[in-house]
Parts: sequence; structure tokens; C-alpha cells
Amino acid sequence: MYLLGFDLGSSSVKAALVRADDNSVAGATQYPDTEMEISSPFPGWAEQDPDLWWDHICKVTRKLLDQTRVDPARVKGIGIAYQMHGLVVVDRNGKPLRPSIIWCDSRAVGEGQKAFDAIGEKMCLSRLLNSPGNFTAAKLKWVKEHEPGVYEQVYKFMLPGDYIGYKLTGEMHTTASGLSEGILWDFQLESQADLLLNQMGLDKALIPDLSPTFGLQGVLHEEAARATGLKAGTPVTYRAGDQPNNALSLGVLNPGEAAATGGTSGVVYGVTDRPAYDPASRVNGFVHVNHTPDAPRIGILLCINGTGIQYSWMRRQLGKEALPYPEIEKLAAGVAAGADGLRILPFGNGAERMLGNRDPGARMVNIQFNRHTQAHLFRAALEGIAFSFVYGLSVFEEMGMSVSTIKVGNDNLFQSAVFASAIATLTNCRIEMVKTTGAVGAARAAGVGSGFFASPAEAVGTQELVHVYNPMPNAEAHRSAYRQWKQDLEQLLI
Repeated sequence: MYLLGFDLGSSSVKAALVRADDNSVAGATQYPDTEMEISSPFPGWAEQDPDLWWDHICKVTRKLLDQTRVDPARVKGIGIAYQMHGLVVVDRNGKPLRPSIIWCDSRAVGEGQKAFDAIGEKMCLSRLLNSPGNFTAAKLKWVKEHEPGVYEQVYKFMLPGDYIGYKLTGEMHTTASGLSEGILWDFQLESQADLLLNQMGLDKALIPDLSPTFGLQGVLHEEAARATGLKAGTPVTYRAGDQPNNALSLGVLNPGEAAATGGTSGVVYGVTDRPAYDPASRVNGFVHVNHTPDAPRIGILLCINGTGIQYSWMRRQLGKEALPYPEIEKLAAGVAAGADGLRILPFGNGAERMLGNRDPGARMVNIQFNRHTQAHLFRAALEGIAFSFVYGLSVFEEMGMSVSTIKVGNDNLFQSAVFASAIATLTNCRIEMVKTTGAVGAARAAGVGSGFFASPAEAVGTQELVHVYNPMPNAEAHRSAYRQWKQDLEQLLI
């Protein structure tokens, strides 16, 4: 028997098949091979077509089945991980009414701030653990205010993973974890956040029915079966946002544990058992996948929008699209820490939560035409991303969350020793690279909902370490470079 996991990102869709009997990976792939386009018709906007996601889900599933030659009838559970905070609005026929406003879109910052001011800082942070900011609720409010004709036709709004679940099963559902990522969950009442819905004037009937994170969320209908190559009746048994799912994949389930990833955006996700929040809302608290009212598990998320997207942008602009990332790593590693004074601020992908929802744009500082080469640019790009992680982790310290070990997957920026070693050195943390991916984690989690595993901890099993990054003994060059980078950022934010 097999379990199928999807990981819907903003760059591609990844899929994996896991054997239910021994939890081993039978196969994994992605589609498309090149990064999906993010449309930005106006500055600060970021949109994607939900039906393009569905098309890619269908294609990646058929590709995986062809590669593994697994009989679709032997797939006994489907798990969905997905890019968080997006907004999909559909009519009564389930048809999207407009492109999805995705996670890095910053148009709704003003709507969120108005609600935060009206409800009050203490009420918002104590009940929602967040300000409404630029999350899903604020995006829906933006649609209501700026596209009233669209809003009047909305039957339900969904997160990206909810939409994929609907396309698979024909049923519209969401989860408590999903509502929390939209800032639509009241942690005090353990229910939808009526205080925010009422203040924003959003119709509560637009929220889909709640399903458990682990458990039956519908079964594959005939049309979806034909499109994907799977068998009708296959159950969908898990869904979660990509960062809670990444944490689960890495075995980060208990207080004091932390996960990180460096994809299009960069994230550190730590788990606590108390309703913690940052008074400045630079980080955010969400319902973790294994949260219950009796045993709270809250994920504290630091998100940096401009990470992997900046690195891939740099690769394209330097005409090195065909150069593999390991070759770029060699070039960067050939330059000393600090990139000979060249510094890059990577904040060019929308409003940054950890900067107070400011959108300062990216900056290149102190470039010297007679000294700096492509290798320096690659080094400075990696260091700039690493420094932004270090800057953000100081918020965890202020909240009393001590992080000594960070777990990461083996399929993103943490494959770069230049990048990961800089973070380990400047934070004095051990970084453990684990052999897993988000799609594999979603497949294993589907096994909990399908009854193959008794718990999430059993599903992820013993973690296989691929590599460990420890702090480097001679850190002064890194510290000096970080101090200069931080000074650049603080001057920019004045």
C-alpha cells in the first residue's frame, strides 16, 4: 500500500509516494521543471491562477505514477501541503472568480492595519496571536472594498490547499490550522475569529466547513480520478500549510523544537505550548498540526519573503541560468566571508513582516567595479539571505524562545554551506539536515489520517541525518560582515 503527498509551492508542485508498510520513499518528482510565474500587474501584487495549480497537480501525479509504476488502486491516502496565506475565491460552481492573491502579495497591508487599530493591539494579539496584517482575512477585505462585484459573487473563500482539496473531492473544507494562518482563528475560544470577521464586515458563511488536519476530508471523485490517473474513492486524509507541514516532516512537534526552510521565501518555525506573541507582530503564531485544546502546540513563524527568489533572480540576471547551483556554490565558496565588502539586502519580494510590514526593496551596497566579480555577487547574495535569518531570529530571543538546534530539509538553500554555516556561526546553533521533503512529509501524514500510523510522531519516524552544520570557530569575519549589513538595513528603515 502507498501514501501520496503533494507540496504545492509558488515555484512548483512536488509529489511523493511513500510505502505504508515500511515508511520508505517509493518515488518523488516535481512539475514544472522551471519555476511557475508569479504575476505582478501592480507593484506589491503577486497572483497565480488556481487552475494552473490544479493542472500541475494532475501532471505531477501522472508523472510520478509513470515513474514508479505504482498501481493507483494501491494508493490509500492523499496528503496536501500548500503555500500559506493565499486567497482563492470561488462562485457556487466552484469556479475561481479572480486569480489567487498569494502569500507575498502586499496590497492588503492597509486593510489589516485598519482592523488592528479598530480592534485594539491587546485584543488582537491575545486572542489571534497576530495583527491581521497582510494575511488571508485582510486580502478578502481588500476584495470586498476594491472589487465589490467579485465579492458579491463569492460563495466560499479558500486557502490554496483547500482549493486543491476541493478539486480532488468536490467538497469545500478548511482546517483550524488553515484558519489560523489567515488570522481567522480565536485561540482563546478555539473557534473561528468572529471578532475579526465582524470588524471587517466579512460574511461568516463564506468560510468552508471545518475538517480535522488528520482524518477523512473527502474522497476522489470520478472527474479528478480521470485527470490525475488515480482511482476514484481514494481518500484525502491530511492537509496543512507548507511551514507546519515542513516542521512535521522534520519531526518538529514539541515545545522547544524548531524547523527552517529556504525556498522562495525563508522561514524559521518554532513550537511552543503557550499562546506566545511578539508585541510588534514581527513573527506570527499559528495552530500547529498536532495542536489540541488540552495539549496546545503553537507554531511561531518567522517569514522572510526575499530569500530563494532573490538567489534565483541573481542567477538569471548574471546569465547563469544553465549553471547548476552546486557550481554557483563553488564560486561563492571561493570568496572570503564578507564578500570583500559587498553587501546585499534581499528584501525585494513584497512587504516584510519582520520589518513591520515595510517594503524597502532590495539593495546592493558598496559594489566596486574593479574588485567585485560574479563570485562576489553570489557570495553576497547568500550572505544577505543568511543575515536576514539571523536578524529575524533575534525576535525569538526577545520572546524567550531559546533555539539551540534547527532542523532543515535537504532540498533548499540549506544545501549551501556558505549560507547555512553563516547562520550556524552567527546564532551559535547546530543545524541538522534531515533526509525528507515536504511532499514526503505530507504523504506520511496522510498515513495518520488513513490509520496506518497511530500518531504524527510515528509517521515521521526516526530522522536520517544527511549533514550537520556547526558554528565555525573563527567567526570574526562573519560577525563584522553582519554588523555592517545590519547597519545598512537600519539606516534604510529610518
